[in-house]
Amino acid sequence: MLGELLALSPLGKVDPNLLVGTETSDDAAVYRINAEQAIVATTDFFLPIVDDPYDFGRISATNAISDVYAMGGKPFLALALVGMPLGKLPVEAMQRILAGGHAVCDAAGIPIGGGHSIDSPEPMYGLAVLGLVHPDRVKRNDSARAGDVLILGKALGIGIMGAALKKGELHDKAYQQMIETTTQLNTPGVALAELPGVHAMTDVTGFGLLGHLLEICRGSKLRAEIAFDAVPVLSAALHLARDGYATGASDRNWAGIAGHVQLPEGMPEWQKKLLCDPQTSGGLLVACGRDSAPAVLEIFRQQGFNFACEIGRLVAGPASITVR
Repeated sequence: MLGELLALSPLGKVDPNLLVGTETSDDAAVYRINAEQAIVATTDFFLPIVDDPYDFGRISATNAISDVYAMGGKPFLALALVGMPLGKLPVEAMQRILAGGHAVCDAAGIPIGGGHSIDSPEPMYGLAVLGLVHPDRVKRNDSARAGDVLILGKALGIGIMGAALKKGELHDKAYQQMIETTTQLNTPGVALAELPGVHAMTDVTGFGLLGHLLEICRGSKLRAEIAFDAVPVLSAALHLARDGYATGASDRNWAGIAGHVQLPEGMPEWQKKLLCDPQTSGGLLVACGRDSAPAVLEIFRQQGFNFACEIGRLVAGPASITVR
């Protein structure tokens, strides 16, 4: 929706130091401040996807910081964005949400230097985050090349697990798996930005794998080929997907991309929904040269991203995706 609103806005003066703006629906804005440094700026917040206030704060903060990593930047400062139903939610719950956010920022090595709060009908929490990156190492989502391989850093299935949680049907072990992946900071983005063979990068969030991959295809004017069996999926989510769990957002995501995606004949509906499953605090999606793929995977593994794997490639052709 934001993209549609901005498309109708009158264009202001183009600033040559604005290296990344709204033109490609990228993860964050990037502004060059000198020959060696550019500021990465982003913001994100949402409603609770889990009942535990502390976990909600951690997930939301991790998700917000991810956009800086997705641009190849290193975060250095955050501001809190807080909406709370005053008089309806216990003060202790609010404190736990904020504590979760602080814990993640501590893990990322950044302070929360302030923020803004409002009285709102439902609890909301997020961050505005600033990072730094060398102007020559910014990783956009529109700079992939034909022949690049696609590497995904985290397994899919968060939306599906959230749907089961809302129905009270997510077991403790599965919930723990959900929390572990949604609070894992996408720190490999900093090291990946140092690799010349990494050409494009984004993170997989609300539009699902296919939606965010299509943004890379559109920006780079390439066609993607991915293998469903190669896509990593959280074990609990795989069982839930086969049992029919899904979010309404997966259908909306599919409606927005259906004309640009070719699926295998007879593909089960649950597989399609999984590829469109909205991810909260999902993994990095990297387009890199074939020779750089081992180094990319090694960076992921060194930082504890054990699900990271190659899922497909980019080839010459119209902006589209073929799933095999």
